[in-house]
Amino acid sequence: MSTPTATLTKHQMYIDGRFVEPAGGQFFESDNPYTGEPWALIPRGNAEDVDRAVRAAHKALTKGPWPKMTATQRGALLRKLGDLVAANAKELAALEVRDNGKLFAEMNGQLNYIPQWYYYYGGLADKIEGSVIPTDKADMFNYTKYEPIGVVAAIIPWNSPLLLTAWKLAPALAAGNTVVIKPSEFTSASALTFIKLVEQAGFPPGVVNIVTGFGADVGGPLVEHPLVAKVAFTGSDATGQKVYEAAARGLKRASMELGGKSPNIVFDDAEIDNAVKGVISGIFAATGQTCIAGSRLLVQQSIHDQFLEKLVAFAKTARMGDPMSTDTQVGPVTNKPQLEKILKYIDIAKSEGAQTVLGGARASRPECGTGWFVEPTIFSGVNNRMRIAQEEVFGPVLSVIPFKDEEEAVSIGNDVVFGLAAGVWTQNMRRALMMADRLQAGTVWVNTYRAVSVLSPFGGYKRSGLGRENGQDMIKEYMQTKSVWISTATEVPNPFVMR
Repeated sequence: MSTPTATLTKHQMYIDGRFVEPAGGQFFESDNPYTGEPWALIPRGNAEDVDRAVRAAHKALTKGPWPKMTATQRGALLRKLGDLVAANAKELAALEVRDNGKLFAEMNGQLNYIPQWYYYYGGLADKIEGSVIPTDKADMFNYTKYEPIGVVAAIIPWNSPLLLTAWKLAPALAAGNTVVIKPSEFTSASALTFIKLVEQAGFPPGVVNIVTGFGADVGGPLVEHPLVAKVAFTGSDATGQKVYEAAARGLKRASMELGGKSPNIVFDDAEIDNAVKGVISGIFAATGQTCIAGSRLLVQQSIHDQFLEKLVAFAKTARMGDPMSTDTQVGPVTNKPQLEKILKYIDIAKSEGAQTVLGGARASRPECGTGWFVEPTIFSGVNNRMRIAQEEVFGPVLSVIPFKDEEEAVSIGNDVVFGLAAGVWTQNMRRALMMADRLQAGTVWVNTYRAVSVLSPFGGYKRSGLGRENGQDMIKEYMQTKSVWISTATEVPNPFVMR
C-alpha cells in the first residue's frame, strides 16, 4: 500500500462527472512490466465508491439530459468520442504499453482502430427498430420497441483495456444505458485517462463512471449492487463463473467473454510457410496473453517433424525487449502473478513428460533487463489429456499435438471445456467448410488467425462465455423489448375473460 509521492503519477476515480479521491483515501501502485517497477498510483476503491458510482449512473439514467436525448443525439456524442480517441491514439497507446507491456506496434494499431466502435455504434444508435405485430386479436394494435436495460457494470481485463472497454461501452451507450467501468487493478491508468475524452465529448455527468480497485473490494460490490441491471465481463472462466453466480442471485443480465484453449490445426496440404506464421501469430503475438491464443497446435502426422522444425527455427528469431521499440516482437508479461503462473505451467508440462523444444524458462536476455519476460516456449510430445493442453496458460507457451486425419483433428480440437476460437490451415475448400461446421468455437479462422472486426460477432461456446460482442445484432444484448397493446374496440368486452 502506498501514499502519493512526487515520483509516481497519481490518478483519481471518475464518479458523477468529477474526478474524486477514493472514499478510503488509499492508493496502490501500478507497475511497468518492462522494468518491473511502479510508475503510477491508482485509487483503491471500496463498496462506498461503488455505491456512489452506481447511484450516479442510476440518477443519470432516470433524470437529467441523458434520458431526454434522442438516439440520434446519443450517436452524435459517440462519434465525437471516436474522433477524440483517434486524435489521442498515440498517447493512449503509449500509456497502455507502460501499464500492460504489450508492443507499441500492437497497441497503436488497436487505438487507431478503436474509434470504429464509437463510429459504428454511434451510427447504429438510431437504427434499432421495433415491429408492428400482426396479431391474431381483433381490434388490437400491437407494436414492440427496444429500451435500455439500465445501469451496466463493465468489468475489463488487463490485456487490452481500452479495446475491450470500447466493445462494451459503445453499444451500451448507443442503447441508452449508463455505465460503471471497473478496469483491472493491473491496468487502470489508460481507462482513467480515456475518461477525460468521454467528459470532453460532452456526455452528461453520471453516464460513464470509473471505479478502480481489487475484485473483492470493487468487483464484488459492483456486480451485487441492486441498481446494476447488467454485467458485461471479460476475464478468466474461473472468475467469470463467480461473477455469473453473483449476477444470477440478483437476476441480472450477463454477457461474458471468458477463456480459451484454442486449437490451431495444420493439415498436410497447407501452405507451410503461411501456416508457420499463423501459428506464431496465434501464440507469441501479444506474448500469448490473449483469450483467443492458439495455444494448442494440432499438426497432421505426415508433416509433423517438418513443420515443427520450421516453426522452432522461426520462433527462435523473435526479438524480445522494450515494447516501445518498433523492433521488438515479444514483450513482457503484464504482471508478476501472471509471470509466476506461466512459469508454474511450464514446470507442470515438463513434469507431465512434454518435451521442451524451445524456451521453457524465464528470459534472461540482456535486452529484457529486469522485466517480466518469458522465453517463447514450445512443447512437443503433448497429448490432449495433459494439463498443459487442457488449462489456459495465458502466456507464450505452445503445446504441439499430432493427429492422423480429419476425424481425429475434430475430436482433439473439441476435447476441451473451452470453445472461443479455432484456426484451420488447408487448401481444400471442402475440408475448410467441414472443419468450420464441426469445430465447437465461436470464431473459426481459415488460413489466418487473430482477425477481429467491429462488424463481426465475437464470443464463445461452452466455458468460453455467454452472449456475443461486436456486430449489429449484439446491441440488443444491452436492450430490453417492450410490447405495447392498444385497443381500437368501441367497448371493452367481457372483463372476466382474457383477451
